Amino acid sequence: MKIAYISTYPPRECGLATFNQNLVNALSLNSSYDAEQSFIVAMNESDDLNEHAYPEDVKFIIRQQNQQDYIDAADFINKSNIDTCIIEHEFGIYGGNSGIFLLSLLNRLQKPFITVLHTVLKEPNFMQQTIIKEIALKSSKIVVMSKKAVLFLTSIYQIPSVQIKLIEHGVPDLEPISNNAVSKSDLFKNRKVLFTFGLISRNKGLETVIKALPDVVEKHPEVLYVILGNTHPGVVKHNGEEYRDSLKALAKDLGVEQNIAFVNKFVSEEELHQYLTACYLYITPYLNEAQITSGTLSYAVGAGAAVVSTPYWHAQELLADNRGKLFDFKNDVQLAQIINTLIDDEVKYQLLKNNAYQYGLNLRWPAIGNIYMATLQEALAKGKKPARTIPPIIDVDSMPALNLNHIALLTDDTGIIQHAKFGIPNLKEGYCIDDNARALILSLMAYDQNKNQKALKLMPVYLSFIQYMQREDGNFRNFLSFNRNYLDEVGSEDSFGRTIWSLGYLINTGPNNSYREFGRELFSNAVPHFKTLKYLRAMANTIIGIAHYLRAHHGDELLIKEINQLAKSLTDAYKVNKDGNWHWYEDILTYDNALLPLALLCHYEVTGNKESYRIAMESIEFLNSFSFENGYLNPVGNAGWMKKHGKNPIYDQQALETMAMVLLYSKTFEITKDDKYLSLMQISYEWFLGKNSLHIPLYDFETHGCADGLQFNSVNRNQGAESTLAYFISHLTVLNTAEIEFESLSSPLVQEDKFA
Repeated sequence: MKIAYISTYPPRECGLATFNQNLVNALSLNSSYDAEQSFIVAMNESDDLNEHAYPEDVKFIIRQQNQQDYIDAADFINKSNIDTCIIEHEFGIYGGNSGIFLLSLLNRLQKPFITVLHTVLKEPNFMQQTIIKEIALKSSKIVVMSKKAVLFLTSIYQIPSVQIKLIEHGVPDLEPISNNAVSKSDLFKNRKVLFTFGLISRNKGLETVIKALPDVVEKHPEVLYVILGNTHPGVVKHNGEEYRDSLKALAKDLGVEQNIAFVNKFVSEEELHQYLTACYLYITPYLNEAQITSGTLSYAVGAGAAVVSTPYWHAQELLADNRGKLFDFKNDVQLAQIINTLIDDEVKYQLLKNNAYQYGLNLRWPAIGNIYMATLQEALAKGKKPARTIPPIIDVDSMPALNLNHIALLTDDTGIIQHAKFGIPNLKEGYCIDDNARALILSLMAYDQNKNQKALKLMPVYLSFIQYMQREDGNFRNFLSFNRNYLDEVGSEDSFGRTIWSLGYLINTGPNNSYREFGRELFSNAVPHFKTLKYLRAMANTIIGIAHYLRAHHGDELLIKEINQLAKSLTDAYKVNKDGNWHWYEDILTYDNALLPLALLCHYEVTGNKESYRIAMESIEFLNSFSFENGYLNPVGNAGWMKKHGKNPIYDQQALETMAMVLLYSKTFEITKDDKYLSLMQISYEWFLGKNSLHIPLYDFETHGCADGLQFNSVNRNQGAESTLAYFISHLTVLNTAEIEFESLSSPLVQEDKFA
């Protein structure tokens, strides 16, 4: 078996690096393993590829904060002849928010793999929980090292138990040392050594042991507490050696400075084994229970050391059945009593050591390596999980159920609140006509789809808001404070166009005559302003609104004239800016880009204008050419936009841009009946559900809101009106298009064409 390992790796000084190296060595002992063809993909904490002198079996280096490296690493593995992968997971070693960049690699990887979770959080935040769920979805197996981790994964993360494999933390395969250099050293000679090792930081609780020393030293003055390990690099970076110095000061204040020693270095496993064999008691005094796995504790048990520990999760399991002693968190008095009892009672002490040693025999790396090999063989036999593909007919059953609770939460008796802090309405930001116009469209779509009564109840709120914001001259204000004061005299052209779109849609699809007539009155009042529009997106929104209006009132010559003039402005702009392979209406792509060709398709649909159709289709193909790299939607990012003949900046990505793409491809499919656009619509919609560059959903299945945007390393967790409305309008558009597709497939002529 040829294996690629993705993790940190020595000489980087890191617990995961040591674990990964031990796993490589253990698997290399198995007769089924191909050591020559296997290799390491090493995680590097900085951009300096020469930071560590990696050995030859490291064939690829990922710079932690460089997302492209993750994609390139997946491609490198895919092109190799390896059979399977092992991924070591700890949130802190991967880039992006909570290590989200790892998902870029996993979603591109074409080899089956297992993932070893070194941390499973009891109270994960949204990002952490979502990332672990996505890892589990892609992995052939999830490996954890404790029963508590299995419980958390099944109950908190809803991962099926059949997906999880419990393999305890391996320990070095080293025998007791008869001629121990550490025990003969001046530091250990004639001392009863209490010992702790590992990277030093405040959460290790070392001060608890120091506080226990006075009571221990009073009875046993030969006791020495040895702390082996460097200060954690993150601690050094931000606070220097402040914590270590505070421990020294505490020992001095308590009069035990002669009974404590720091060995400030990173040691090899062989040397560590000497320390563990030479010490009298090994102590892990962590401050709280939230430690799902402790490699240091496993090493101590594997070495047959007598262990005393606080009852964090891993310690509760590993030290059960009298394999160690537990004391309460921060309880130095109880710790001192346990230490004194064990020193005074040799029988109890030796029983503790023997129990630990016998159990540790099962944790030796060769035995653990065999379990990993069997797990990998099972993963390989199953093969890689099939990728989630776009079905030829939209799989409506796989879509989340329509739930407007968050929309209702954002809506009061005035209108829909613009913004939210996480999932809570941010009243300070007030209202805008942009969002209330979109909310009106959503409520109309939801009612039309399945007679949604919540949508019907909300509909007059949004409609009355629009009426309240219309000026006497027919134009519209945009912003309203929470206390219902106007914040502008005239809104933007964009907000005007979006409002016309919503009113046109109401006139065409309203649930009753009263609403339709009310909408037509507001619409008619605004018509004189159509001629004054200067900006393309305002024109596009207005064209879409007029097109809806004309579906209900086919022979309105005034509005036909207005839509023709607005469409001409778009086609003229296209002709001026088209240049070589730049097929666009401006010399830059900014926001709501897909609305420009969508508007021309709507114009073609109600007038039959072939030039609008031709230009729309040309510009759609141009948009397609850069929007779907790597198989998912990358809408134009708003960090600088996309300049003429330039590249898409990718981030930040907005939900509104994705909604426009969904609407565009829905309309294109409706007109052409070409499945290509059906697939592009589906891919665009799935951007909301996690098929995006970070492979993380923006739609929140808990709140039923939608995150405000996709950033380069995270999602914007605020769930305001704009993004949430964009999701639900996209959702309903897909459902409506599915009905159109079903009708087209039901036609014998179409079926004959499709399957000829």
